[in-house]
Amino acid sequence: MSLTLRDTTVSDLPAIAEIYRESVLNGVATYEIVPPSEAEMATRFSTIIGHGYPYIVAIDEAGTIVGYAYASAFRTRTAYRFLVEDSIYLAPSARGRGAGRMLLVELVERCTALGFRQMVAVIGGAHPASIAVHRSVGFVHQGLMKATGFKHGRWLDTAIMQLALGDGVKSDPPEGVYPDTLYQA
Repeated sequence: MSLTLRDTTVSDLPAIAEIYRESVLNGVATYEIVPPSEAEMATRFSTIIGHGYPYIVAIDEAGTIVGYAYASAFRTRTAYRFLVEDSIYLAPSARGRGAGRMLLVELVERCTALGFRQMVAVIGGAHPASIAVHRSVGFVHQGLMKATGFKHGRWLDTAIMQLALGDGVKSDPPEGVYPDTLYQA
């Protein structure tokens, strides 16, 4: 599958909302039960990019958006500002064809360049394919939280994986520059 990655624009939000809708209704990657509206997805998008996090789409040869990925705050307490959480969602036609890995590699590169030091994956349903994609990029399994969600008539576990970015913990992060300025008044 030949894909192009680029920054997400507002005009991409209907396609993103549809990909996410399918994941909400049929998958376990998200623990949402009711798909959010396009307006809600637009609000979420604005919040993420408003904080300077990357948000990217994957486009196939026909010009169709087949997946998207973004980084966001793991938690908003100030001490977490150098840690990001990744999120990746794919259209059914793109699953198992390398799109998820391609999006994740790009997201890792962008977050590293921005100065983040750690990335965490919170994998709903402890989904084996998502775990495999994260492992292929270097993420390490950090834990499994049992029965954290109930969806599709069953209890779901959540896997936690982590990847050091850039210097990781080998040096202190610089002060006064992004992401040090996140969540400060």
